Amino acid sequence: MSELLQRIEAFFEILSSRNVLIEIGTVALCLGAGWLAGAVPRGYARRRSATKAPLALTWDYFASQASVVILPILISMFLVVVARNLMAGHMDVTILEAAAHLIGAYIIVRLGVLLFAASLGNKSWMQHWETRLTLFIWLAIAAEYLGWLDPIIAGLDSIGIATGRNRVSVWSVLKLLFTLTLFVLVAAWISRWVERRLKKISNIAPSTRIGIGKFANAFLIGLSILMGLNAAGVDLTALTVLTGAIGLGLGFGLQSIAANFVSGFVLLMDRSIKPGDVISLSGQSGTSTENFGWVQELRGRYVVVRDRDGVEMLVPNQQLISNAVINWSYTDPRIRLKLPIRVSYRDDPEVALGILLTACEGQSRVLREPEPVSRLMHFGDSGIELELRFWISDPQEGVNNVRSEVNRAIWRLFKEHGITIPVAQREIIVHNAAQ
Repeated sequence: MSELLQRIEAFFEILSSRNVLIEIGTVALCLGAGWLAGAVPRGYARRRSATKAPLALTWDYFASQASVVILPILISMFLVVVARNLMAGHMDVTILEAAAHLIGAYIIVRLGVLLFAASLGNKSWMQHWETRLTLFIWLAIAAEYLGWLDPIIAGLDSIGIATGRNRVSVWSVLKLLFTLTLFVLVAAWISRWVERRLKKISNIAPSTRIGIGKFANAFLIGLSILMGLNAAGVDLTALTVLTGAIGLGLGFGLQSIAANFVSGFVLLMDRSIKPGDVISLSGQSGTSTENFGWVQELRGRYVVVRDRDGVEMLVPNQQLISNAVINWSYTDPRIRLKLPIRVSYRDDPEVALGILLTACEGQSRVLREPEPVSRLMHFGDSGIELELRFWISDPQEGVNNVRSEVNRAIWRLFKEHGITIPVAQREIIVHNAAQ
């Protein structure tokens, strides 16, 4: 730590000289001129983001951001180089030389961070950490260039505590965090690349592609953490107790969560339920056989099901594995609907059966193959029980609406032909008892 303090004191002594102050002022003027020159593209970027904010870090967004962020720094570097060349014959230009190198290093680091963020794809978390990550890397490079990095590392390593045979210092903790972050970032980049490649493979089912992508992401993140710990010098055999505790937690407190994650992978691999399917869950409000829902997406712990009322239900994966689920579009999207009808005993049932078939003729969603059929089911107490059966091939468009259209046609045709629908009646006849 004393060596670092001595170097800092010597640095400030150099800064107090007249020539160095002139160079520092020149660098400050160049940076200010670059910042002012970048005001125009920054204003244009703000107006553009106010009208149309980017939803993803695409390559176009990367190019526009690079022009806004890098252009002022490039102008500043150009001015610093020009000032260095003009002042080289009159005074020492060591500070200007160092400023040119550090600004160039910042440009390279900023471009690299922007390129990495753009390669991560849609809604990347990197868009909130670009500036911080750039400054962190650049400060490390600047410290190495100025010769401060080794004393800083030695000072941080001198602050720590001893734990048995090992010693934990501030530097070892920072090194561990940096290494883990680096490995996780690389794993996330590889995972996103694998996911994009899988989306281009059309001969694999969408649910299988999602399953492979999620498994690859979990595997790569886990592997990167282990590799990061190993690269940081952590003895992985010391994690035996920790992994045992995690396993014990999974066996008790996290059993349900683990079961849902495993069930999610099973659903993704066996393709029993996939995005776009129409399903019904018995006994669940909003997803019964009368009010079913569409599978929006498959997540690690749950499935998102959206019904016709716009309500999204998060169904745990384990429930879909252990309980019976009606998948209306599993192998064949065609389903048969039944409409029970009652007619009076005073009407001819043959005419009524023909009218039921006629009611299906003008319906665009009713299939002609298999063709609709009408059946006389039984003779009830209040009338003759008939039933119309027909098929549709698009249950995702709703079943109650097509039922309504066919029922309206039946009512209209019954009115035209004088067919009556009896109402259940009960007659009570009271006889006077013999006196």
